Amino acid sequence: MNTALFAAATPAIRMHVVWDWNGTVKDDLDDHVSALNATLPALGGEAVDRETYRAKHTVPIPNFYARLLGRTITEQEWISSDNAFLDHLRGQPVRVREGAAELMAALREAGHTQSLLSLCPHDTLVREVEQAGIGHFFTRIEGRTGPSGGTKAAPLTAHLEALGLTDQAHRVLLVGDAVDDADAAHANGAYAVLHTGGLHHPAKLAAAGHPLTDTLADAVALGLRLVQDRGTQLACA
Repeated sequence: MNTALFAAATPAIRMHVVWDWNGTVKDDLDDHVSALNATLPALGGEAVDRETYRAKHTVPIPNFYARLLGRTITEQEWISSDNAFLDHLRGQPVRVREGAAELMAALREAGHTQSLLSLCPHDTLVREVEQAGIGHFFTRIEGRTGPSGGTKAAPLTAHLEALGLTDQAHRVLLVGDAVDDADAAHANGAYAVLHTGGLHHPAKLAAAGHPLTDTLADAVALGLRLVQDRGTQLACA
């Protein structure tokens, strides 16, 4: 990959990329559809296909089940379904999206930093990143340690605080595949670019109005332009 794509036009500006995991770096849409379908019969639901999954997927996840079932699930149903879902996923191989490792290497070579933030369980995230062999690219790897079913805004706040980037959110780019990723970034003063190949349907992402690309490389390139433009504005203010 040509690292010149990520060489800063304004050399003093260095971007920090916060990567999402499921549906973004990890290419696992089909795994998620299979895991969901393994949980739905116990709730009285019917299996869904990829398009239905992507069109109705939302965060918090209990709301996703409500959309599929036409009713609100109980707390016990959510706990049981979430455990079954995660158990199913653990049995699947870890597949990193094609070109992701090369993209991360190019970013590092160009002087940018990277971290990984996910709402999947922390132990699972660390294990899968180790299996994928890409952990050395990240200054911080952080998954969920508390109850499941939440959104990413508060975890991103804590993530940026731990990285010392709270006051530099204008140079932070979150690359994800869900509207919640963009909402979390904006709530923290950071940028977000979403890609169309993940867990959320492209039409749904487009309707939300967030920057959208078809590949991770294009997402990073667009994000870098946004960060550099903002840096230039601050320098001239």
